[in-house]
Amino acid sequence: MAWWMVGRRGHRVRGLLVAASLLWLAAGPGLAQEVEEQPDIRVIIDVSGSMKEHDPNQLGTSALELLVSLLPGGVSAGVWTFGERVDNPLPLGRVDAEWRRQALALAPALVEYQQFTDIEAALREAATPDPNGGRHLVLLTDGMIDLPPARGAKPGVDRASRLALLDDLAPRLASEGVAVHGVAFSEEADLALVERLSQLTGGLPAMVETPESLLGAFLDIFERIFPTDQVPFEQGRFIIDPDVESFSALLFHDPDGEPLSLIAPDGTVYRADDRPEGSHWQVEPRFDLIRIPDPQPGEWRLEGEAGGDSRISVVAPLTLHTGSLPATLYLGFPLPLEVWLERDGEPLVEGVDEIVMDVQLYDAEGSVQAAVRLEERDGRFVGVLPAPALTGNARLELHAEGEDFHRQRIQAVNVLPAIGARHDPRADRVVLAAEHPRLDRDNTELSGELQGETLEAEAVAPRRWHLPLPELDDAISRPLLLTARVTLDGETREIRLPRLLLNPDASTGLDLADMAGPTLAGERFDENLDPDLERGGEEESLAAADRFVALVNALPRRAMELWQEGRPGLERLAESHGRDPRLWVGVALAVVLLLVVLLIRRRRRWRRVVHREEPHV
Repeated sequence: MAWWMVGRRGHRVRGLLVAASLLWLAAGPGLAQEVEEQPDIRVIIDVSGSMKEHDPNQLGTSALELLVSLLPGGVSAGVWTFGERVDNPLPLGRVDAEWRRQALALAPALVEYQQFTDIEAALREAATPDPNGGRHLVLLTDGMIDLPPARGAKPGVDRASRLALLDDLAPRLASEGVAVHGVAFSEEADLALVERLSQLTGGLPAMVETPESLLGAFLDIFERIFPTDQVPFEQGRFIIDPDVESFSALLFHDPDGEPLSLIAPDGTVYRADDRPEGSHWQVEPRFDLIRIPDPQPGEWRLEGEAGGDSRISVVAPLTLHTGSLPATLYLGFPLPLEVWLERDGEPLVEGVDEIVMDVQLYDAEGSVQAAVRLEERDGRFVGVLPAPALTGNARLELHAEGEDFHRQRIQAVNVLPAIGARHDPRADRVVLAAEHPRLDRDNTELSGELQGETLEAEAVAPRRWHLPLPELDDAISRPLLLTARVTLDGETREIRLPRLLLNPDASTGLDLADMAGPTLAGERFDENLDPDLERGGEEESLAAADRFVALVNALPRRAMELWQEGRPGLERLAESHGRDPRLWVGVALAVVLLLVVLLIRRRRRWRRVVHREEPHV
């Protein structure tokens, strides 16, 4: 349903977009501070036929509206669309009022669906123009590659394009400093492709299905491209120090919630209809956006309920800076950190030894996974954040606190296992592939433990291993414990990988307490993890069909065998109850029941779903 159409979700999307269309103008520099390097933002929107099915609420149109609203003035941006062909309806240009008007006028073109989907061509063309600074590609898609049959036999031509994306294009873009931020619009999307593209290029992946999650995903992406300083907002309170020139409050709330009020340090109560002179207060069904110039220093208080994603961004001469923060972290690998403060563009020297700098990593549930207090060395704060313990979406928070100020910076990250794993029951083995960019067969040894037995993995490619398995009973699920012995920078250590559950659909499970549900990171091990599996996918489906046909053809023979096995007892029953029709009805039901049991057991052996688990913390 389009955002302008009638309906509950249509109204919800429309409300967000009307508000977001004024978001940047209202917030001014509060949401995106001035940056020395002006990156190019290239928005690439899928208009293929599959999007019509996987994006029924037309979040693609919503995405364009939000992106237009969040883009800071002065940066270079352009819009591409793709299906069977690639179009550039809005070439790269400086973002100003005229650029925004042209971008918003593109909305009707986003529902002119094309039959096929060529993601590879779209990324190649959108990444081509010379950048003014860094290049960020924001890919909005359902991630399902579907090329015209004229390009080659299917599904081989689609698989070849997918491999070219991951093995050729993505590494080249990464080497050129191009980041791809992939946004998938449905659980039916090729989430593994979207996440892998982002991982390889240093971008941030996201999966969205509602307008609210779309807004959250874009705020995460834009905070990565245009980092902003914030002040802590806890229990409806935040402190503004005397250096702050202005602050912007983005306050999320329930659509039916009471109107919000801000209480200044001197006790003055401000509301949307009674706000400070020169300020702006935008009220929308799901959030308020408030910008206060030259605010009073001291503690400000909020009256009303605000959601956990609410934030207070500030503009001040004192700014927080960090070294490179990756968008992807890996289990078992700590994160080196370097943070410093600048005043009016110059490194802060005076009083730096009195500043406390803390870093925390929060998981999606808000629990702290890792934390460290940085040490001051020659005006900079350095330290190492302990390795994360769980995969999935996470949030990295940096806090700097001095005698009369408090700053924080928040960055969304994705946590992946250092080694990916997949069970290949057809070959009685587990396929393993290096996810961490520095791991390969020369510095990594892999092993597994299955019910007390140690199994050694064999390297079959520079970044790929096979772990042979003993013969397993399909009726029992078992956890496989995986360990990596890694030697990097002259140091050798062992990393415990997420457990892999073998035969997850078996009726009997052993030690299942540590299992976790699927996440964006956990689902990324798809059919292309092993090239041998890639080539054999079509043959496997055909073989499954052949086995089913063979089973059906064998049913009469199996029924005869069952009759021969039970014939003596049935003959005795027939002599005594031969004229009772209930006997024959019971016999027929018993035979049917046996055949159904045989079919169910055989079907379990054909299933190929593999769930991942998280390690013990």
